[in-house]
Parts: sequence; structure tokens; C-alpha cells
Amino acid sequence: MKYALVHEWLTPKATGGSELVVREILRHIDADLYALIDFESVNPQSYLYGRKIGTTFLQHFPLARNGVQKYLPLLPLAIEQLDLRQYDVILSSSHAVAKGVLVNPDQLHICYCHTPMRYAWDLTFDYLNASRLGRGLPGTFIRYILHRVRQWDVIAANRVDYFIANSYHTARRIWRCYRRQAKVIYPPVNCDRFSFQAQKEDFYLTVSRLVSYKKVSLIVEAFNQLGYPLVIIGDGPELRRIRQIAKPNIQILGAQPNEVVEQYMANAKAFVYAACEDFGIAPVEAQACGTPVIAYGEGGALETVLDIRQFPETGTGLLFSPQIPEALVKAVETFCQFQGQINPESCRTRAANFSPKIFETSYLAFIEDCCQNFPSKDSDKNCDFFR
Repeated sequence: MKYALVHEWLTPKATGGSELVVREILRHIDADLYALIDFESVNPQSYLYGRKIGTTFLQHFPLARNGVQKYLPLLPLAIEQLDLRQYDVILSSSHAVAKGVLVNPDQLHICYCHTPMRYAWDLTFDYLNASRLGRGLPGTFIRYILHRVRQWDVIAANRVDYFIANSYHTARRIWRCYRRQAKVIYPPVNCDRFSFQAQKEDFYLTVSRLVSYKKVSLIVEAFNQLGYPLVIIGDGPELRRIRQIAKPNIQILGAQPNEVVEQYMANAKAFVYAACEDFGIAPVEAQACGTPVIAYGEGGALETVLDIRQFPETGTGLLFSPQIPEALVKAVETFCQFQGQINPESCRTRAANFSPKIFETSYLAFIEDCCQNFPSKDSDKNCDFFR
């Protein structure tokens, strides 16, 4: 059978968990790759260098290289222009519109959903409040656009035959937004990339894109009160504000190469995470180093971090709630009391549950099962399937 794999965008700046899933799928399935835009196939440092990738008209738009989110009203139209009629199976890796490709009734479409479109659903008001365009007459226009995008998004979800979610948290959001069930298959985390380090140094660490919903400013406010040493690695629109409010005990390194991140991950006393993520790869990477995690107790962290207070034998960190600086301050103080009880080996063992090998086995088995159960146009199973 012929496979096509559809992703939102491929650029040097897009290197998150969804791109890791795309890379892992291509290692095991011979699929032609499509995206709204592609600037990775001309990047000599990319695993996609020299690969033929199908794109849309957005490829030629001004500033597309820096991301096409600015063209949000055009994204549904663009993804529907991809002609995939020659393929038997469509695999989409979607956190926005990739699942909205047009398919024929006899084509099988399986979507690995990283999240329903954040800015159209859960984070609508966060984005509106953070943007100057979210107010007044422009704000009314943007709200209308988001309303129409949500309508399209529900229609697009009906073009998917089977959903895969990257966590149970995401599966619940898929059900809430689309009323569709999803098989949970955790994304691959390359634990072997990180060296195990049992002895830790006296500093806390967070690694994140510096955008509002990551709540790095919350971490800064908490450590301003605690006075404990904190290292922040990452770049983004909130960098300037974070530098302004951070006290001398907080070291802000900005963006750093992978080897520097890995070194800090391995040596940190604890990794601090305040965002509500759909999965959250960074806390798993920290545990791969034997580093405990202090995380906000919502979203994917509930599935990846074992609170030492609930799991005294196998605990890998500590969860806090609500999502406010005072709760994090209390959590760090509590962590100091339990720190000696968290075994670095337990952290490493926990991270191994999200290895690429486990992803490969689960994903390929699910694809095979879907192919066997999806009726072909000549199959008698059509009668039962569509009844």
C-alpha cells in the first residue's frame, strides 16, 4: 500500500514533540511527506535534507519561514489543496489542521493528534489577552475568525477514521472537542540521548519555549521568593519580561545547543515545570537523566511524573496545584524534605516507559489493526461497517 504522511509545518524553528513523532514514523513507514510549508528539506542539518516534500501555496507567502500561524484564516483552505488521491493510507500528525486533508471514502485516514488546535479551543482567551489585537474592533474580528476555525475543525475531525492521542489528557480533549474516541500511544522520547547522573548539583532547572502558556514567569516569581538558584534555558517572546523580573539567584541562558541542555539536565537538583501540557517531553527527558521533576499537577505530567507522596517506593518527583507561584514555593519546600527519598534510578526507569521502541511497537500494531479492520471498496465488510 502507498502511504502519505501529513504534518503542519516543517521549519528549523519547529523542533518539538510533534516533529519527533514525524521523524519516528518515517523511520518505520515508507511514506511520502506533505506539509503546509517546508524549509527543512533545504536545511543541511536536518534529517529531511534533500527529501521531496509536498507543500501548499503558503510556501511562497512572505515570512512563511518564521511560521504560518499569522495566516490562520488560510490554513484550512491550504491543507485542503493537497491532492492525496494516489495513496491508500493517509497518516496525519496534527496539532492544528493536518487532519483536515481531503480523503476519499476508500482511503484510510489515521490521525496522531498531539492536541486539538490550541488557539481555537483551550487557549483562546490566553492568546486574545496576550495580544494587542485581541481588543476592540480587531478583537471582535479575530473572535469571529476563531469561531469559524472551530466550526471547520469539527468538520475536519470527521475526515479521520481513527484517532491516536499522545496522552489520556489529550484523548479527553479530543472527545470534548470532536466527540471522537482515541487510542493513547505516548510519543517517543529518546532517553539514550541523556546521560544518567546520580550525583546532583545545587541548582534547579527549567527548559522551555518562553511563551505565556508555559508559565515560566510563574517559576521566576516563585524562585524570587525562595532565593534558590534557578537556571532557565530557552528563548521566546517572554524572554525580555523574564529578565526584567528575575532576581540575581536566577540565571537566564537563553537558547542553548543540545549538548549544553543535556549537561544541565543531568546535573540539576530538580527540573521545574509549570505548564499544563498535553504530554510534555521535557519532564521525561529530565527523568532519563535521573533528575526528579517538580511539575504542575495537570495534563501530561499526571501521566509521566510519579509523586513521591503517593508512590514512596518509585516516586520520581512532586506535583503541585493550583497553578500559582505560592503553590510552587510550597512544592519546592516540600521537595527539599523528600529529596533524599527519590531514587535517581527510579527516574530513569520511569522515563524508559516512553522509549522510541515502545512507540514503534504500539504505533505499527495499531496501524496494522486499522488496515485489517477498515473495509476496502470491494469488501463485504462494508455492509457491517457502515450500518
